[in-house]
Amino acid sequence: MKTTRILALLFCLLIGHSFLFAQSLEPIKITDNWLAQLEEHIPSPTVKPTNKRKVLVFSKATGFDHWTIPHNIEMLKLFGKKTDAFEIHVGFDIDNFDKKNLKKYDAVVLNNSNPTGPKRDLFYDLLKNYTSLSEEDIVYKAKTYEQNLMDYVKKGGGLMILHGAIVVQNNSKEFSDMTGGSFDYHPKQQQMHIKEVDSKHPLVKAFKGNGLIHVDEPYFFKNSYFNYNFRPLLYFEVDTIEDVKHEPSNNINYVAWIKRYGKGRVFYSSPSHNAQSLEHPELLQFLMDGLQYVTGDLKADDSPMQRPN
Repeated sequence: MKTTRILALLFCLLIGHSFLFAQSLEPIKITDNWLAQLEEHIPSPTVKPTNKRKVLVFSKATGFDHWTIPHNIEMLKLFGKKTDAFEIHVGFDIDNFDKKNLKKYDAVVLNNSNPTGPKRDLFYDLLKNYTSLSEEDIVYKAKTYEQNLMDYVKKGGGLMILHGAIVVQNNSKEFSDMTGGSFDYHPKQQQMHIKEVDSKHPLVKAFKGNGLIHVDEPYFFKNSYFNYNFRPLLYFEVDTIEDVKHEPSNNINYVAWIKRYGKGRVFYSSPSHNAQSLEHPELLQFLMDGLQYVTGDLKADDSPMQRPN
């Protein structure tokens, strides 16, 4: 009897381990074949801009290095190549956040540019790692670069934030007010059903009322997120997620939104952690629509939602 129980326990552990492993998707190599398949899925722009939009895709991480960073770069390059609506510039150096440089662009994309902890300050990390400045000067200049980006958006620039880049200035209240929230934590990767908040909203029409089922990290947020000073686009139901740290007061957890910040526009999308999700044409359309929103070409209701009861 004892042997039977041990065997049963081992079987359960094996099944559980296999399930967890199955949810952690393996990185994909960027090959000519992968690029060709991705290009086939690239949609047409919802709005044909009168001018090609210049976009800075900042892609340097100092903390967790998402393997999808180069895949997102290729996706955005193909957006430009196939639609002729965007001129994509990829940046890795902190000098990209100089005031004069930012003025060159219609929008900035923060591509999984995660900082390290505990400061969670990307600008500090970049200065610390790649300059010989004193600690005092690093702190001062890091705040200056943060303010430069905030001023850029406030004066009319667009800001698109992909997945982990919500952490860029995670301990800054002011930055969180601009982005709509800060990262709190995520449970293990798992299959999730992301749903539209309002299927008629122009930014989520690509999903056709069906949402998106894919494997991802279920992101939870803090700080300014709870002001709900944004127009939510996508959400998941918390009671469908495994390994949630604590029971939230609201079963709805938003994972994508848009908002105004001064004269500028912000788009955040937590989907997706894995490049496999880019195999969904509807997600590609959603991301392109988000980019067109922040450049000012795609008009959409971005009025803040009402605080949930």
